[in-house]
Amino acid sequence: MLSPAELWNTARVAGKMIRMNPDDRRAFEALELRIRAILPDEYQDRYEDVQPISMGTAALKYTPDGKVAWDDVWGSFCELAMAGGPPHKGKLLLAASENEVAAEPARYRQVVNEICRGIRMVSTLAVMPSPEPGWVRVECDSAVTAGWLARAIVMENVSARCEGVWLELPAGPHYRVEKEIKNVITAIAKTGHYWLEHVVSGRQKAVGDLFDAMSAETPLLQPAVVGFGFDSLSDAVTRRKLAEKVRAETGLEPCEVPCPGWIGFTCPSVKAAIWMMRALVASNVFARREETALFVPVNPVSDPEGQLVACALARVHGFARVRGVL
Repeated sequence: MLSPAELWNTARVAGKMIRMNPDDRRAFEALELRIRAILPDEYQDRYEDVQPISMGTAALKYTPDGKVAWDDVWGSFCELAMAGGPPHKGKLLLAASENEVAAEPARYRQVVNEICRGIRMVSTLAVMPSPEPGWVRVECDSAVTAGWLARAIVMENVSARCEGVWLELPAGPHYRVEKEIKNVITAIAKTGHYWLEHVVSGRQKAVGDLFDAMSAETPLLQPAVVGFGFDSLSDAVTRRKLAEKVRAETGLEPCEVPCPGWIGFTCPSVKAAIWMMRALVASNVFARREETALFVPVNPVSDPEGQLVACALARVHGFARVRGVL
């Protein structure tokens, strides 16, 4: 069995030894450190031991006037999907389109108002309707907070995006209190709890420094979503190019079920999907998973050829083989 020091140099894959040159070894070690740096303190020594097992659904509680008591729903939270826990949702919760919002404006306003009320009750963050239909806008105390929350929430399979101190979360007239509205509020309550209560200020600064370092290497790659650059024709073109590049570089096959702004690739196991998801986020690429499918962003504006995402995924895929998860 290889020692930790030998792991940086060689790894046994399918009976063969993969050797790493010094540059690859340093990059691999730096990536592992970045993954740990993004996690709250409590995960630092056990992030590989977290099991993707759901705690079940918490029942809603109500105030005497019949409103949901969002601040009294959860006594505790399951592990972050970022750390390897179960995503809050099995499939991605999408924002409504402008046409869907326009078709039911009164119901949409009710949904947005309830999401905003819930977020105010479970966090100290300011929240308001977004200028973009299909979203609510959360004002964070810093771009670092918005960036960390967006990454963590996406990994819970709830749509999110960040720009500066703004965090955008999804909404739609079809959202139900006990389902989609609860999904959004749970996601921000869960991730906000870990970031604001389990990440000390010194660690938050270190995460900010890491985000700056990653951005100096490559721009943050988020999906083009409804209201923020999504176009179905451009999405299809970039999706096809990205699938071809990833297949050629890694052998990973794209999933059959499309998701606007995202493309999934089938991994051999949940463990492989989790490790590569975290490694991509530590490479400044939004990522999430559904079971064994690893999803990466499609963005015809920031990455029209899919080259940046494909290169990041190929690099992470190679490191996953060295890590022994593939």
